[in-house]
Amino acid sequence: MKVAVVGAGSLGQHHTRVYSTIPDIELFGVCDVDKKRSEKIAKNFNAQPFSDYKELIGKVDAVSIVVPTPLHYAVAKDFLNAGIHCLVEKPITDNVLHAEELLKIATEKNIILQIGHIERFNTAVIEAQKHIKSPKFIEAQRLGPYDPRVAHIGVVMDLMIHDIDIVLTLVNSKIMQMDVIGAKVLSQNEDIANVRLKFENGCVANISASRVSLDKFRKIRIFQDDTYISLDYAGQSLKIYKKKSDVITSMSDINILKPKLKTEEPLKRELEHFINCVKTGKPPLVTGEHGRDALSVAIEILKKLKNN
Repeated sequence: MKVAVVGAGSLGQHHTRVYSTIPDIELFGVCDVDKKRSEKIAKNFNAQPFSDYKELIGKVDAVSIVVPTPLHYAVAKDFLNAGIHCLVEKPITDNVLHAEELLKIATEKNIILQIGHIERFNTAVIEAQKHIKSPKFIEAQRLGPYDPRVAHIGVVMDLMIHDIDIVLTLVNSKIMQMDVIGAKVLSQNEDIANVRLKFENGCVANISASRVSLDKFRKIRIFQDDTYISLDYAGQSLKIYKKKSDVITSMSDINILKPKLKTEEPLKRELEHFINCVKTGKPPLVTGEHGRDALSVAIEILKKLKNN
C-alpha cells in the first residue's frame, strides 16, 4: 500500500515519521507548497517530494491531509473523488456544508474518511471508556501557551474541538442548551473560551480552552452515579474513584483504581488504525460523521461568541 502526507508542517512531519515505521506500507510521497520543506522531509524518510498534491493522484492508495483547515475541503475532495482513502486532520473542514459533501463522496465511493481527533487514541481515554456508563457532569480543561502558527483560527477550532468530540462521544445525547463566553487576548480570534452544554439526557458538560497560559494543562473529569473519573490527556494517566457501599463514612469506603497504562504515541495508534481500516474496509473509530458533528458544535459556539 502506498501512502503520502500532504502538508509537511509541524504536524505533517510527524505523520511522515510515523508512516515510515508502519510495516507493510510504502511512504511514497511528502507534499508541501514549500518545495524545500517537502524535499527535506522526504529525504529524511526516504520518500519522494512533491509541491503539488494533484501529482499524487493515481500514484497512492491513501493520504494524510495535514494542510491548514481552510484547504481541507478542496484537497480532500480531489483525493476522495479519485478513490483515495483520506485521513483529514481536525477539524474536518471550516463549514458543515463542505463536511457533508465530503461524507457523501466517501459513502458513494465506498472509501475510508477518517478525521484526526487524536485524543480518541489516547491510552487513558480508551481505558476510561470501559468505566463510563451514564455521565452526569463532565469538566474538561485544555490550556496551553500561545502559538502564532495557528493565529488564523481561534482556540475553539484549535483546542476545544478535541474535547467537544470526546464529550459528544461519552454523552451520546442531543444538546438542548449552550452557554458560551470567551475573549480575544493575544490574536484577532478568541484565545480563551468556555462553554456549558446541557444535554437531553440530563448530563451537563463544562468545557474550557485557553492559549493564554504558560503551562500545558489537559485534563477531563467525569462524574456519574457512584463513580468519579479523573483523566490526564498529556500524562496518559487515569484515576477512578468508586463507592464500595451506599453510605460513605471514610475514605476506606472508596475504592481508588489507578490502571497501569502502557504509554503509546496517540498519533501512531491513530495512523495504524487508519491503515488497518483501509486494508479491512472496517469503518474508522473517528468517522467523517463524528468530525462533522464536532465541527457543527464548534461553529455554533463561535456564532454565540460573536453575538455576545
